[in-house]
Amino acid sequence: MSQNRAFIPLSIAVLTVSDTRTEADDSSGRTLVERLTEAGHHLAEKAIVRDDVYAIRAIASRWIADPGVDVVLITGGTGLTGRDGTPEAVKVLFDKEIEGFGELFRMLSWEEIRTSTIQSRAVAGVANGTYLFCLPGSTGACRMGWERILREQLDFRHRPCNFVELIPRLREH
Repeated sequence: MSQNRAFIPLSIAVLTVSDTRTEADDSSGRTLVERLTEAGHHLAEKAIVRDDVYAIRAIASRWIADPGVDVVLITGGTGLTGRDGTPEAVKVLFDKEIEGFGELFRMLSWEEIRTSTIQSRAVAGVANGTYLFCLPGSTGACRMGWERILREQLDFRHRPCNFVELIPRLREH
């Protein structure tokens, strides 16, 4: 961290993808909200959507069209079952994919769940100047993704580089 740079709070939306979760038992979404607010960011909106490619895409599209949303965190729907469609829902929206996010997520996850990490299709990208990060639906995966990747990359003080300092340039053509 660079002490000579001021923290820049971001506006972050959180989407839980699940056919069964409610606000009462959405521990993954709650974990992300707690982490981002503890870090000093603002919660733009939180929603739960069924595991349906078009329903996921509709909410993600609304948030990336909103100039008040800097980051979208999505939890759930990244597995291999027939109902898991989060990557298919959002990848078509990306202007650029951040390939290293999924690679780093699986590398770090390896330390905790070993070969089971191969079942994760965590992805990230940029769409209309908004970052989207798709994490697995487990609370542990959300905690690890935030603490070991996103917390630093969404902090302007992090050196040598971070995602925040790129925000003003994401819509350049």
